[in-house]
Amino acid sequence: MSGREFVDTNVLVYADDARDIAKQARAREMIRNLLLERRGVLSLQVLQEFFAATTRKLGMDAATARDRLLLYGRFELVRLTFDDLLTAIDLHRLHGLSFWDALVVRAAITGGCTVLNTEDMQAGRMIDSLTIVNPFDGSRPRATRSARQ
Repeated sequence: MSGREFVDTNVLVYADDARDIAKQARAREMIRNLLLERRGVLSLQVLQEFFAATTRKLGMDAATARDRLLLYGRFELVRLTFDDLLTAIDLHRLHGLSFWDALVVRAAITGGCTVLNTEDMQAGRMIDSLTIVNPFDGSRPRATRSARQ
């Protein structure tokens, strides 16, 4: 079985964003596969950001966004501690990440992930044992995905 993968907010939002059909299809495929394979990991921060973004930017009603959260609740949910917060601050300082991105990176590492799927950070960058991957840029062919983990 392949390694655990963290899913950032933008992937979840694209799954409901009909303005970019290609990204929507890729996001839905990734979410479906990670749920079926039980390899997907999220954080509470990602779920909060998803709710805010979809209701504000996509105009999704709160009840529908809540239903999506129930679906995404099937992923493993990482809950950060105070020590994780301090470590995220160190990631922010040492790696030049935004504070919010540092929290996502810390959650992915805490969740035992080898891949962080996001469009918002530098694809190919490694932080500890975590590789940042842009699932929408086509740089990671499906055939080599599990070999890289």
